[in-house]
Amino acid sequence: MSPQTLVFEEFGQADKPPLVILHGFLASARNWRRIAGQLASEFHVYAPDLRNHGASPHDPVLDYPAMACDLLAFLDARKIASTALLGHSMGGKVSMWFALHYPERVARLVVADIAPITYTQGFDTIIGALKNLPLTQISSRQHADDLLAQTLPEQSFRQFLLQNMILTDGRYRWRIDLDIIGRAAHAITGFPDTETLLPFSDNALFIAGANSDYLDERAIRPLFPKASVITIADAGHWLHVEQPAEFIQSVAAFCRRYDE
Repeated sequence: MSPQTLVFEEFGQADKPPLVILHGFLASARNWRRIAGQLASEFHVYAPDLRNHGASPHDPVLDYPAMACDLLAFLDARKIASTALLGHSMGGKVSMWFALHYPERVARLVVADIAPITYTQGFDTIIGALKNLPLTQISSRQHADDLLAQTLPEQSFRQFLLQNMILTDGRYRWRIDLDIIGRAAHAITGFPDTETLLPFSDNALFIAGANSDYLDERAIRPLFPKASVITIADAGHWLHVEQPAEFIQSVAAFCRRYDE
């Protein structure tokens, strides 16, 4: 498997312990700037764009083994022997798969509102709505938002999705390949077979949003027997956006000491 060279953002000083943040599906490093900036007081934070997301290269393969391979190459290129790893949603699945295969490279594992299972909800409606936007006729982001509202009623979610639409030479285009994303959606909602894998034997922290049903603790225990599970009140799947202060405090407290 050939790794992709990931574009990334970097926060904090090099003499701090490393912390890598992995974003979710259709997101990018830019969605984590606020969190990364605050964690940078204690950690040297890296926030890469995963393959086929943000400014990172496109590749027809988009699954968790491939993204874990990219992460390994990313750490090797920076001579990071071991790091704290924080992943949300899709990024949480990448983090779990990586930890199960390269446990010696993970000093701390934090997974935000996701479990190592297959989810039934699909992305067909979302991807179809994005594909149906007539980009050549779009005059502004507001125009795109108005059209997208006909299919996707939640404004904050539309604005999140439209961060993937960029203006180049006076015309809007997608910086993601929607065909690749669409074909890979089943792999993203799923999780590879773990039957032959050893459990991750170190401590891990799983953070759930109280208003979300993504985190299934029963699925966590067999693979992450030393996991702690906490719930953040008044937060859903986007818990780091809805309750950033509590989220940051929980992550920092868990990652603060690598040698515990």
